[in-house]
Amino acid sequence: MLPYPEIDPVAISLGPVSVHWYGLTYLAGLAFAWWLAVRRTSQPWSPLQRDQVDDLIFYAALGVVLGGRLGYSLFYGGDRLLEDPTWILRVWQGGMSFHGGFLGVVFAMYLFARKRHIAYGALLDFIAPLVPLGLALGRIGNFIGQELWGRAADVPWAMVFPRDPLQLARHPSQLYQFALEGMVLFLLVLWFSSRPRPTLAVSGVFSLGYGCLRFVVEFFREPDAHIGFQALGWMTRGQILCLPMIALGIYLIYIAYRGGNSSQPHSKGKSKT
Repeated sequence: MLPYPEIDPVAISLGPVSVHWYGLTYLAGLAFAWWLAVRRTSQPWSPLQRDQVDDLIFYAALGVVLGGRLGYSLFYGGDRLLEDPTWILRVWQGGMSFHGGFLGVVFAMYLFARKRHIAYGALLDFIAPLVPLGLALGRIGNFIGQELWGRAADVPWAMVFPRDPLQLARHPSQLYQFALEGMVLFLLVLWFSSRPRPTLAVSGVFSLGYGCLRFVVEFFREPDAHIGFQALGWMTRGQILCLPMIALGIYLIYIAYRGGNSSQPHSKGKSKT
C-alpha cells in the first residue's frame, strides 16, 4: 500500500479568501487550451484566426462552468435540487459534472460559431484536442482534494485517503482518470487530428474515446454514496452517462467517413454551416 501524499487542498490563503488547488487546475486547463488553440490557428485547415481565440476560450469557460454545474445538479443531485432549488447556485459547496460540462461546451460552441460565422463541425473538431489535458488537470485537483476516490482494493498502490470515514485502502481512481481520460485521450485525439480528416471525425474520436475510457475507469471508482449502483445492479451513473457519448462518437465517425472527403482548409472565420 502506498501512503497518500497529503497536500493541503488550499493552495493560497489571503486573509478570508482561500484559493483551492482544484480551482487552479481549472485555470491551468483553460490556459493550456488557449496556448494549444493559438498554435493550431497557424494550420491551414484552422477555422479560426488568432484574434478569435480569446473569445473562444471565454465561451468555452462559460460552457464548462455553467454546464458542469447544471449537469451535476440534474444528473447527480436531482433530489436535493427539488428540495432546495437555490442549491444550484451554491457552487462553493462543490459539484461539477463532466457530462454536463461537455454539453455546455457543445452549446457554447454553437453560439460562438453562429456569432462568428464559422462552420460548426469544423469548430468542434478544432477544440476536441484542447479538452483532455484540462480533464487531466481536473483529476489532479480531485486527487488533492480527496474527492471521487476509488473502490476498496488490495493492490500494492492502493491508498487510504485521510478523509475517508471508513479508512479503507482504495484505488486512486482519480489518477487512473488522469492517465486515461487525460493523457491517453489527449495523445489519441492530438495524433488523429494531426492530418486532415473528414469533418466531425475528430469530434467522433473524442466522444467515443472518452466514453469508452471513462466507462472502464468507473469499474475502479466508488459510486456516489447517494446513488450507488444502478442499471443491471453493477452499472454506475457515470457509466450510464457514457453510453450516449459512445453512441454519439460512433455516429459522428460514421457520418464523417460516409462522405469519404477529407477536411479541406477552411476560410478562417468566414464559412458557416
